[in-house]
Amino acid sequence: MSKNWIAKATENKGGLHRSLGVPAGEKIPAKKLAKAEHSDNPKVAKQARLAETLKTLHKRHGGAV
Repeated sequence: MSKNWIAKATENKGGLHRSLGVPAGEKIPAKKLAKAEHSDNPKVAKQARLAETLKTLHKRHGGAV
């Protein structure tokens, strides 16, 4: 895996928000995100799983909670 895989994975800023119909300035509700992880649309499911992963990385490395 490359060193900067997150930069490539997050090229489509706001894509998950648009797919789920959540305005850009608001947080995606946890239930909606969990449901999106099991979406029939593979792109939405992949975006949701990445969002969960990035959420845990943020906390683990001393970022703001």
